[in-house]
Amino acid sequence: MLTVGSIVIRCSDLERQLLFWTAALDYEPRVPLDDDFALLRPRSGTGPNVSLDLMRAERVLPPRIHLDLYADDQAAEVERLEALGAQRVHWPKRPPDADYLIMEDPEGNRFCVVDASPGVAA
Repeated sequence: MLTVGSIVIRCSDLERQLLFWTAALDYEPRVPLDDDFALLRPRSGTGPNVSLDLMRAERVLPPRIHLDLYADDQAAEVERLEALGAQRVHWPKRPPDADYLIMEDPEGNRFCVVDASPGVAA
C-alpha cells in the first residue's frame, strides 16, 4: 500500500517559502531545520507533509503538477493567502462557473483554492 507522505516544493528562498506555507496551511516545521530543506507537518496531525527543498529549478508553465487546496470559505481563504503574499493568476480559459481560483505562492508556484463549502461538489 502507498500513501502520500510529503509533497516537495523546490524553492529559491527557503525562509520566505517556510513563512508562507506554514501560515497558509497551518503547518509547523520539523526541527531542527536544515539550511537547504524543511519538512512541514500539519499541526492537526492530519494530511500529507509539505517539504521545501532549496534548489533553483526552471519554472514551467503550465506546471505539470499543482496543489488543490480545499476551502470551506473560499473568498476568505483567498483574501488571507493574498495577505500572506500569494497572487491570483488570470487564466482566460477558466469557466465562469468554476469552483476554483488559480493562485501562486511568492515564488510563482501555482495552486488552486477550491470551493469545498457544504453543498458544493469538490
